[in-house]
Amino acid sequence: MCIPFEPKNIIVTGGCGFIGSNFVHYVVNNHPEVHVTVLDKLTYAGNPENIASLPKDRVELVVGDICDSALLDELIPGHDAIVHYAAESHNDNSINDPFPFLRTNVEGTYRLLESVRKYNIRYHHVSTDEVYGDLALDDPARFTEQTPYRPSSPYSSTKASSDMLVRAWTRTYGLRTTISNCSNNYGPYQHVEKFIPRQITNIIDGRRPKLYGSGENVRDWIYTEDHSSAVWDILTKGRIGETYLIGADGEKSNIEVLRMILRAMGRDADDFDWVADRPGHDRRYAIDSSKLRRELGWKPQHTDFAAGLKRTIKWYVENESWWRQAKAATEEKYQRNGQ
Repeated sequence: MCIPFEPKNIIVTGGCGFIGSNFVHYVVNNHPEVHVTVLDKLTYAGNPENIASLPKDRVELVVGDICDSALLDELIPGHDAIVHYAAESHNDNSINDPFPFLRTNVEGTYRLLESVRKYNIRYHHVSTDEVYGDLALDDPARFTEQTPYRPSSPYSSTKASSDMLVRAWTRTYGLRTTISNCSNNYGPYQHVEKFIPRQITNIIDGRRPKLYGSGENVRDWIYTEDHSSAVWDILTKGRIGETYLIGADGEKSNIEVLRMILRAMGRDADDFDWVADRPGHDRRYAIDSSKLRRELGWKPQHTDFAAGLKRTIKWYVENESWWRQAKAATEEKYQRNGQ
């Protein structure tokens, strides 16, 4: 049985990115006793505007690199937990240039683990379902905590490597760690290079959305606030050394999601262009989150995907100033790759 952990001062790495910033908002809104230090390098995917509205006495932003051991030595004392979101995470970028993924996802995790070992604080590692590879479209199985790792891209292989580092450091050095592997997130603050915001912003701009390959690839979608609540439950109630899978039973094919977006935005469901498929494109992801639900009592609150999609569309329509600057460069990069 796990003794509940009640953190007061936490570090969130990558807290200006999409999923990390949503977690920071969740903590501030639901746990007023907790102070959050955000450590973010502010690469193209990290935007300080994501947390700018939060009270300064609750959230502090430190701009820096998780690979900077000297910075970690300055920052970590006085904190009682690290929640590690910071990662290079875009598959297409990893295929074009794997090195930043090796440095951030592997070396960065190593540096954090060494600091956790030095200062003996709690550590939660946020990972992805992509470490498990993919499933056949007609396979009734879903990923569980016992599914063997079979990463298929430079991105997912570096995340798998980071998971293995956490497990090894936990066993060898006795660190107080947990790992979560989550399905595809959607919601506000997601960069326009990602599938759902790219389609939404293309439609806002009057462009025809783009769909990889046949569009049959299946992803298991979860609204990002549900991911945040699950991570909090794992951090505070999870068993040390355990892995928990996070999912909301939201399997949808890419073509189904795109057509839902088109209809919700008043366009014909077939008003899109087919583009070249991604190399090594995983067929299907599907999460079995029964361990998390059974042990910690967690359950998703946003299970109506159509309603969550409408909220997400509304956010991008109302926050054009947030994404406009990145849009042109993102589409230019996709065009160079024939996508």
